[in-house]
Amino acid sequence: MKHHPPDSRRFTSVWDALEDTPQDAANMRLRAKLMRTLCETIRAWELPQKDTAMRLGITQPRLNNLINGKIDNFTLGELANLEMSLA
Repeated sequence: MKHHPPDSRRFTSVWDALEDTPQDAANMRLRAKLMRTLCETIRAWELPQKDTAMRLGITQPRLNNLINGKIDNFTLGELANLEMSLA
């Protein structure tokens, strides 16, 4: 994610404003959507982080990154795999 000087253009999403290409913006939109869905499901489980991490097959620090929205720490593929592991 590159930082650009402010300008007066209008964007349809924050990712369109922040990312350099439409493809990067689309990737970030999908990643954000997957993270939201994963976090909603995880919260509904009402499990301790240790148990949640084990259930997802990830480490507790990795789960913490997910819960705290550290989107740059996850690829689209990683998030998709986590989402598929919920089924």
